[in-house]
Amino acid sequence: MTKFLISIVGPTAIGKTALSIKLAQHFNTDIISADSRQFFKEMQIGTAAPSKEELAAAKHHFIHHKSIQDNYNVGAFERDAITLLNKLFKEQNIVIMVGGSGLYVDAVTKGLDDFPDLDASIREKLNLELETKGLPYLQEQLKQLDKEAYNTIAIDNPHRVIRALEVSIGTGQPYSSFLNKSKGKRNFKTISVGLTADRDIIYNRINQRVDLMVKEGLLDEVENLLPYQNLNALNTVGYKELFNYFNGAWDLDFAISEIKKNTRRFAKRQLTWFRKNESIFWFDYTVNIQTVLDRLESRIQ
Repeated sequence: MTKFLISIVGPTAIGKTALSIKLAQHFNTDIISADSRQFFKEMQIGTAAPSKEELAAAKHHFIHHKSIQDNYNVGAFERDAITLLNKLFKEQNIVIMVGGSGLYVDAVTKGLDDFPDLDASIREKLNLELETKGLPYLQEQLKQLDKEAYNTIAIDNPHRVIRALEVSIGTGQPYSSFLNKSKGKRNFKTISVGLTADRDIIYNRINQRVDLMVKEGLLDEVENLLPYQNLNALNTVGYKELFNYFNGAWDLDFAISEIKKNTRRFAKRQLTWFRKNESIFWFDYTVNIQTVLDRLESRIQ
């Protein structure tokens, strides 16, 4: 029988976790998280990781299975996720995957893009420019060399920006031109379900979630991570803004407003990424679970 991976995508704070649990319970199956921020066990509140109750409601994988001090990237995740799927599909015909990290979702469903070997001196030069001239300088450089990559990658992530620049400079071709080439086939079919809403609703849900995170103890979580603030895993929304607060650069109200603003920008990039995939079945975030199930059952059969 054909094996199916049901991939649930959409912007942050839209309700993907709740839908994934309902689907996992209906199909009596497991959930794979493709949210790269939720891999790290030290980052619970600021990543909106599933609660203990949610984790108990369905079997989850790739939640808090790594430390912020571990070197874990999308290539390692692809390998681990495919190994797990091969195991799960021996006993189940359907598995659920949920997450808003577009690159990590695509790594599982499509495979990673193949890039040529590059001169290591290019990355060294870009790292030096990051230190001396700052991220905005590199962002502008990428905008000139590859407008498509500039508009679609996580532009606030220096590692992603440097990678795109490294490929563009080292090959003389845009980074984006290497994406979505022919890749290895998967032994399962993917059905992608997207949740969305009007922009004002998404932004309001994000603002409410940030306020809830603060109420639940986000400041204590970030303060405990201050000794590790230079680690790559912590160079992310919700943490880097509060590091600026604890380091005396910003006041608290401004730091929280920046978390909201940067999370809204992140949601916009997520939608830009996922809307490139024309095979996604989009639903309003208020959709009745039966409506989603009817669409899935018709596709599976």
